[in-house]
Amino acid sequence: MSATASMTTTAAEAGATQVDKARARQLKREAKKAGADRSVGSQSIGWTAVRYFLMLMVLCLVLIPVYVLIITSFKNGAEASPTTAWALPETWDPTNWVNAWEALKGGLVRSLMLVIPSSIISAILGSMNGFVLSRWRFPGANIIFTLILFGMFIPYQAVMIPLMKIIVGAGSALGVSPFGIPALIVMHVVYGIPICTLIFRNYYESVPNELIEAAKVDGAGMIRTYRSVVLPLSVTSFVVVIIWQFTQAWNDFLFALFFGGSSQNGPVTLALNELAHGSIMADYGGSMAGALIASAPTLIVYIFLGKYFVSGLMSGSVKG
Repeated sequence: MSATASMTTTAAEAGATQVDKARARQLKREAKKAGADRSVGSQSIGWTAVRYFLMLMVLCLVLIPVYVLIITSFKNGAEASPTTAWALPETWDPTNWVNAWEALKGGLVRSLMLVIPSSIISAILGSMNGFVLSRWRFPGANIIFTLILFGMFIPYQAVMIPLMKIIVGAGSALGVSPFGIPALIVMHVVYGIPICTLIFRNYYESVPNELIEAAKVDGAGMIRTYRSVVLPLSVTSFVVVIIWQFTQAWNDFLFALFFGGSSQNGPVTLALNELAHGSIMADYGGSMAGALIASAPTLIVYIFLGKYFVSGLMSGSVKG
């Protein structure tokens, strides 16, 4: 009996020892894992701090010119100079804003008359081109698409002289002036077609074939399929190309200089150039106020539609 009890006690002790060892190993592993997690957490916090610091530096670099623009726009002629660019104005005078608005308000209206139709027309044409080139596999479709894309890589300066001759000749043949807002609308529509076609073609490539096939089964032709099936799915792409075209046409100065006529019948960029007296820029305060007023529409567009711009660019990047 005593031998049996001794053996039982020894076995129990041995079992307890094994359990203690296993528990110690488990605690050791948990302590090591906790240490690794703390290390990873500290590294993650360090990288996050570095990223935020870099973003803050970039933000400061971006906002420094804006700061100079704003404070200079409220300075009078005596205060506004390169030597006092960083100093706050002694008196915040809104006269520069009033004068800039009077000089630019006509150009702002004409620029809206330019960018709205040119953006919409180029978007519609680009959408139709993109649908045909992505869904109608006719012979030479890829060659035609490549030739259209060549328009994106031709510098405006390289074709300005022959383009001037074509526009002047067309104006003479039609009996209309080759200069002014109508001529600029034609220019921006033509030069906007390549990028609009590229964006829409890439998006329509991501549209499921089952939708197109279902429309064919229901008896829809190409035009009906485009109008009833594809076009309602293209809202984000339309937002992208309209924002792009709006910005390009609004900020354009080269076409406006050649085909816009004068500051009295041209877009806001010509009026802003006259306000700044070209490269002389005699009135710093008025020029800064004018620059802020002229850039306000594009800034407003990006503030309210910026998220749709990013999502629209990404919508055609994944096929499915």
